[in-house]
Amino acid sequence: MNYLPHTPEDILQALQAIGVSSPEDLFDTVPSVLRDHSFDLPEGMDETSLLGHLEELAAKNKSGGPNFLGGGVRRHFIPSVTPHLAFQSEFVTSYTPYQPEVSQGILQATFEFQTMMSELTGLPISNASMYDGATAVAEAALLALRHTRRSNVIVSEGVHPEAREVLRTYVQPLGATIRTLKLAELTTPTPVVDDSVACVIAQHPNFLGYLEAMPELCSEAHAAGALFIAVVDPLSLALLKTPGSYGADIAVGDGQVLGNPPNLGGPSFGFMVVDTPLLRQLPGRLVGQTTDVEGQRAFVLTLQAREQHIRRSKAKSNICSNHQLAALMATVNMAALGPIGLTDLASGSVRNAHKLAEALADTGIDVLSGRPFFNEFVVKTSGTAGEFRKAMLRHGIQAGVPVPESYGLGNAVTLTATELTTAADIEALVDAVKELEVERD
Repeated sequence: MNYLPHTPEDILQALQAIGVSSPEDLFDTVPSVLRDHSFDLPEGMDETSLLGHLEELAAKNKSGGPNFLGGGVRRHFIPSVTPHLAFQSEFVTSYTPYQPEVSQGILQATFEFQTMMSELTGLPISNASMYDGATAVAEAALLALRHTRRSNVIVSEGVHPEAREVLRTYVQPLGATIRTLKLAELTTPTPVVDDSVACVIAQHPNFLGYLEAMPELCSEAHAAGALFIAVVDPLSLALLKTPGSYGADIAVGDGQVLGNPPNLGGPSFGFMVVDTPLLRQLPGRLVGQTTDVEGQRAFVLTLQAREQHIRRSKAKSNICSNHQLAALMATVNMAALGPIGLTDLASGSVRNAHKLAEALADTGIDVLSGRPFFNEFVVKTSGTAGEFRKAMLRHGIQAGVPVPESYGLGNAVTLTATELTTAADIEALVDAVKELEVERD
């Protein structure tokens, strides 16, 4: 800072009061390599030059052309009305609605969001949005540990690797153990669940895109008194059975596909919907409907003891804020599309993904399609995933999310199609893959 209000004498007096001789002494506990103040920075620019430089950098982002990227973040059709309404100043500027008398708009929008998520998942109670899908998975595991008073978690390898990393970060400090179920033939085998297991977590469709036998996994968990946590793609629920229909206790996931553009990975939001017996353990915010003193419908934050700002020792989580604006985008988007529109997006995605898989298989590409899949599947590549991505980019195509080595599939990527994928997009990808194989031969 160019200006500090404290004189050198003020600073010296403060340092003497705490027993150190210089401001640098305050950072002795920080490793010296992290305290290196030498930065190789270019000379400063005036505002006009800086804006021009930023525009040049932004121009390097190539968002056009065929896109087959997935792995938890996808492009879907978003009606123009969605951003138009969601970006109204009343919503953009709103924050935590602690004062319901001046927050009825955002409270009602959140109530509508909860209602829609409950209808999508087939479970009765949804909270307001959470940070993202990965933290929702972790919070669901914490809920299960509290509710069952058990200490073990079983998670399928089909759950997104990043979500499993966040899960480990949340759970291990509590002394709980995590057992990962390796996939067998691209899906989760039936686990052995004993009375030490708090929950079984499976993703449907799984990270590789394939459909899991969720009713069987749920039954095994319940037979041992454990909770079953379904990590779901919310758009897929327009076609697939809901978590509530096969007995899941908790449904969680990431809501990006419901109305938020990819935007280089975010922002997005997480969701959690639970069965009634878990209501008191639900983390985050919950908007309830009531009446005001005049008997008119009104909305309030309810069961506040679950949050850290009231009765902190009784709080169920440390969620202090949420991604309600991103969740509002999804709410407006689902209302604009309606059930038929959501079904059209989902069915169009499935249809185009299977067309893509068939077109690649017809050219001799190793497509792992022996299991039912939604709109994502695995393709074996002759080179590394990174080489595949670069080769596709040379053709102006975004394609290929790397499959981690831990899955034991060798060089492989996932490819995704949505309702926006055209026949020309599929032809372009197939031609690019053919050319790549010719180059390797």
